[in-house]
Amino acid sequence: MSQPKVVLAFSGGLDTSFCVKYLAEDKGYEVHSVLVDTGGFSDEELKTIEANAYALGVKQHATITKTSDYYNDCIKYLIFGNILKNNTYPLSVSAERVFQAVAVAEYAKEIGANAIAHGSTGAGNDQVRFDMAFRIIIPEAEIITPIRDLKLSREAEIEYLTKKGVGREWAKAAYSINKGLWGTSVGGKETLTSEQYLPESAWPTQVSKTEPESITLEFEKGELKGVAGERFENSVEAIQKLAAIAQPFGIGRDIHVGDTIIGIKGRVGFEAAAPLIIIKAHHTLEKHVLSEQQLYWKEQLSNWYGSLLHKGQFVEPVMRNIETFLTDTQAHVTGKVHVYLAPYRFHVEGIESPFDLMSSKFGSYGEMNNAWTGDDVRGFSKVASNQVMIYQKVSESANN
Repeated sequence: MSQPKVVLAFSGGLDTSFCVKYLAEDKGYEVHSVLVDTGGFSDEELKTIEANAYALGVKQHATITKTSDYYNDCIKYLIFGNILKNNTYPLSVSAERVFQAVAVAEYAKEIGANAIAHGSTGAGNDQVRFDMAFRIIIPEAEIITPIRDLKLSREAEIEYLTKKGVGREWAKAAYSINKGLWGTSVGGKETLTSEQYLPESAWPTQVSKTEPESITLEFEKGELKGVAGERFENSVEAIQKLAAIAQPFGIGRDIHVGDTIIGIKGRVGFEAAAPLIIIKAHHTLEKHVLSEQQLYWKEQLSNWYGSLLHKGQFVEPVMRNIETFLTDTQAHVTGKVHVYLAPYRFHVEGIESPFDLMSSKFGSYGEMNNAWTGDDVRGFSKVASNQVMIYQKVSESANN
């Protein structure tokens, strides 16, 4: 009889290495490991992870490069929506994990897997994101989660792998780092508390730039297409260019405190220079070129979109509806945004756009008007205040 086939979401770390040995040798599965690259790995790292997967005994290892798809299907809408979870976090890992989970599930369906597995513990958000994507896309496959189900400690995993002849060095790093196109998360002992901040040494990019500089970002229909005078057809490259310029300033560091999917509060550090600058610049441009009602309804739907994405609902049909709305709002979000960069901080200096609604043809705020008269404003104010004036008079009469 042929072995049942399981697809394992594989990162090459301790947890997923344990999963390979456990599934192949203890459970008798033919293990197919898959890594989804969304912009967080170098070519050397990918080669090392593949070699380790085969050394552990996988039948087949696949690296699926999804960076461009990740941008086009996900990040683009986070920019269009100016989405920051709790006004702080650009959903760096949240978005990446959901997108990776969907890609793994689609791969499992493509090769006809009997089961699908991930190495999440029972303590975080990722277990829900993977489970939901797997159940939606390949509901006929069994979901296997060895680390969660066996409630294994790190020490127990290392002991098991040692007995299986896997002699790699599994020393735990002081800080867990998860690097991706849309930011890098940083977890350590300080993020397990409510009162401590991460030390300088914990941040992946150390500060090496001290001389401030100004750069110009160019947007076309909401997408970043130019950085510091260089034009890009692919917005992924524009994001990477901006990150290379801004990260050495120590820009984009913060700690996010939020509600996890499983109902507890969580705290995580992150480094996201490019996402925070892009969102701020994009939002500033929008405030110049969109109407009041467009800005209002974008904010409502964007918050909803970000919340659903964070909770693993990427495949929910309403997400496509919101994306359609967000895309439609970007028709006039074209122009240049001038940004000042300095150590640990940045600010937007101003914008230039052919769609700028601050046109002097109609008036200058607080100074002059060309499109209305004083009598026009007097009449408008009277009509606009009518109902509240009536309410006040009726209230006074009734109370007396």
